[in-house]
Amino acid sequence: MAAVSKADAAVALFSLVIAVAVPLLDSQVILPRHLYPAPLVSAFKGFVDEFDHYLLAAPPPFLHGFVWLALTFLCPVCVANLYGILARRRWVAAATTLMVGVTMLTYMSGMFGEMLGSGRATPKLVKFYSAVVVIAVALVVRGLCLCSDLEVPAAAVESSVQKKRV
Repeated sequence: MAAVSKADAAVALFSLVIAVAVPLLDSQVILPRHLYPAPLVSAFKGFVDEFDHYLLAAPPPFLHGFVWLALTFLCPVCVANLYGILARRRWVAAATTLMVGVTMLTYMSGMFGEMLGSGRATPKLVKFYSAVVVIAVALVVRGLCLCSDLEVPAAAVESSVQKKRV
């Protein structure tokens, strides 16, 4: 098996973080906290306190929708992304990397709209999410580049069809 490239390793690490953090931490926004062990609740509260994350402290209704989106769509796609990278399935990795990037950009556009529009976000919180936006843009670009590498010229398809007929 070929070695995983640095870009693939970065995508895999991001996908792993999302696949673990969303069900263990972000889901505390929508599910009762008594369902989680004390260390996870403490980690969630520590993150909220560290970044003065007013959205997680008192989640607005739109954030509930974003978390459900992350749980039902983003996490499974991140798992598929990990599989695609580790099993060297380029078509899976290209498509899922693009899906993760676009979903994260959608998620972040709503978050930034609220944070910057309300004026309540701390500079530390904006910097944290700015890094996530940069990663999401990189994922979209990576997914598009991988998808364009997979395109087969029409002439090659036609010649292979003609060879099969003979």
